[in-house]
Amino acid sequence: MSVSRSVDPVRIGLAGAGFAAGLHLRAYRSCGNPAARVVAIAGAHAGRARKTADDYGVADAYDDYRRLLDRPDVDVIDLCVPNNLHHEMALAAIAAGKHLIIEKPLTGYFGGPEASEPVGKTPRSVMLREALRSADEILAAAERAGVRLMYAENFVYAPSITRARHLVELSGSPILEVRAQECHSGSHAAYAKRWRQAGGGALLRLGAHPIGAALHLKRWEGQRRDGGAGKPILLQSVTCEVADLTRTPAYAALPDGSRRWLVEDWEDVENWACATLTFDDGTRAVCIASDTVLGGMDDTVQLYLANGRINCNFTHSTSLQVYAAEDAVFPGEPLQEKLSSNAGWSYPPIDMEYMLGYSPEIQDFVACVAYDRPPLSDGPLGRAVVEAIYAAYLSAEEGRRVEVNP
Repeated sequence: MSVSRSVDPVRIGLAGAGFAAGLHLRAYRSCGNPAARVVAIAGAHAGRARKTADDYGVADAYDDYRRLLDRPDVDVIDLCVPNNLHHEMALAAIAAGKHLIIEKPLTGYFGGPEASEPVGKTPRSVMLREALRSADEILAAAERAGVRLMYAENFVYAPSITRARHLVELSGSPILEVRAQECHSGSHAAYAKRWRQAGGGALLRLGAHPIGAALHLKRWEGQRRDGGAGKPILLQSVTCEVADLTRTPAYAALPDGSRRWLVEDWEDVENWACATLTFDDGTRAVCIASDTVLGGMDDTVQLYLANGRINCNFTHSTSLQVYAAEDAVFPGEPLQEKLSSNAGWSYPPIDMEYMLGYSPEIQDFVACVAYDRPPLSDGPLGRAVVEAIYAAYLSAEEGRRVEVNP
């Protein structure tokens, strides 16, 4: 039996002090061998950064991420910041010689010399070109600097997906179709409603997960052939439709005074999208992203094989079932993410960070730095997701199939 050698903890400088930062901080706590130690946190607001640091036992907190870059005791910069900050901060971290973890999406389009106002009205052909330029700059800089670029797509690491890969391999079947989605009732963050900061709507914020999972699984499927020497199966084309379902005549016809359970007031981004991906082996993936779904997070991946079927459900497991006669029964306890009420039956994940893949993801990234090996979810996957999403936006704008250039 082989045993991993013991190494010193990998030292993390975390940029960001919001929701995503909390997910990563809890995942770092669960790292075994190799271990991780978050040495400092930087946030846009000093008070919030300090509170987050105190909550997770981190010694130092700053209001400027560049303080993390100056520290020789930081091995890795973990970017858990708004999407529009990824490009600049990634290049700065790479220039400082730091390994890099980037939360999804890798990058995007947030405006520029050719931008319309609002940014969401800019031609999608411009968005696709500029988003890929940004992604390519980040990947090229990391390669030149010889640092690890790790793309934080947690769906890739979800334990059900890990098990699914094993079962697909045993079956000997191709994956003929992937159906995947991330849906909930909408982000309450103000930045999520504006293209200039978010880089897109539901398709980008939520769709990055199912699209990333589909691209990963087909790449893996091709690479595992011929004793692991096969070529990845790549994206060939995209078709897509997008909508703002809270601005439809049907939604407007709700009676006056009706309680609005869904997030509204999206500025120049969509809150619903459905993209069909066609791969170069002729197979398909259908990916749905929606901010108009009640009942808690709905994260699923279904794999259709020639000789079987595999369903992965990250957020509605029945291993723990909880009933509350009213919302106040479990005060202050969010039984499921994005669940509007604790009343009635709910199905809380026993370990959300593990079931959604955050803990295995962070452990893999820490091991990549400690043992100098590539991650399962890497920069090229992040770039492929950016290409798929902005090609999908172009398809929705022009009403046609859009070919991609791997």
